[in-house]
Amino acid sequence: MKILVTGGAGYIGSTICSALEDNGHTPIVMDSLVRGRVEFTKGRIFYKADVSDKSYLQRIINEHSDISCTIHCAALIVVPESVEKPYEYYTENVTKSLELFRNLKDLGQKRIVFSSSASIYDVVPDFMVRENSPLKPSSPYARTKYMMEMVLQDFCKAYDLRGIALRYFNPIGADPKLRSGAHDPSPSHVVGKMVDVTLGKISEFQITGVNWPTRDGSGVRDYIHVWDLAQAHIKAIENFDDAFAKASDSNSNYLVINLGTGKGVTVKELVSAFEKVQGKNLKRSETQPRPGDVAGAYANADTAKRLLGWEASMSVEQGISDALRWADHRKSILGYS
Repeated sequence: MKILVTGGAGYIGSTICSALEDNGHTPIVMDSLVRGRVEFTKGRIFYKADVSDKSYLQRIINEHSDISCTIHCAALIVVPESVEKPYEYYTENVTKSLELFRNLKDLGQKRIVFSSSASIYDVVPDFMVRENSPLKPSSPYARTKYMMEMVLQDFCKAYDLRGIALRYFNPIGADPKLRSGAHDPSPSHVVGKMVDVTLGKISEFQITGVNWPTRDGSGVRDYIHVWDLAQAHIKAIENFDDAFAKASDSNSNYLVINLGTGKGVTVKELVSAFEKVQGKNLKRSETQPRPGDVAGAYANADTAKRLLGWEASMSVEQGISDALRWADHRKSILGYS
């Protein structure tokens, strides 16, 4: 199948493209390169364009009329930055996604897989969230994802569309074949910061928040290997119609599915795993939470297994190992370590 991947030059989008190719599919990449890397599009069908540009989308569909589904990954994703720059986040993630969904509808593209986020969940007593758990997005970034889920749901109800919102938990690692990986020179996610300490780019890793109501006071997350995440998208496109047939509400054109390991790992436990993989201690300190931070959550991933036949298989240690291997390899692809 041909699959349109918006944001296909980014960290997650490019990994999805590699998984598509490995499974016999053809990704059609649409990316403005505002944050994506052109190096990740090498050898692929690539259109440099904004996702809200209807004329360019029309061109893509004219040239690839057999596109069977759109995976919409394009978005700004840094929580602290969203607090500082809400206008940019609402413009890029909401306004432009709204136009994309309308344009896909107008152009006859009826299947959408949307990259959503577990950051929209409220904190629950045991930290494990199901798809019907309470929602309380606590940052502009999270609110953009929440808004676009509502938009997609309304579109699917009103128009002849079907949409699957995949709520990502916390991606770590890199493509195991090292075709792509995290590329932000100043990463905000935890494993990226730990790697930067190892590379000597920053002096220490800061555990942001140690007074959360968790087993050790640090935040709890569900760290999922980005390759497992990519494989879930393969299952979503290959079992798209079957997923709706298996859903409890068979009349709905919209599904929400958690993508996580089903295991909660605290930040302190992640540090210990990193030290185990690396074989040496990591210099760290403890600080206050960042703007938009919450205690965290981990996934109940039963729905993904039931509807898509998918479950995570790679360990946190594998994610850390691949992140370190990618850091060693990154300069040969991107020109910086």
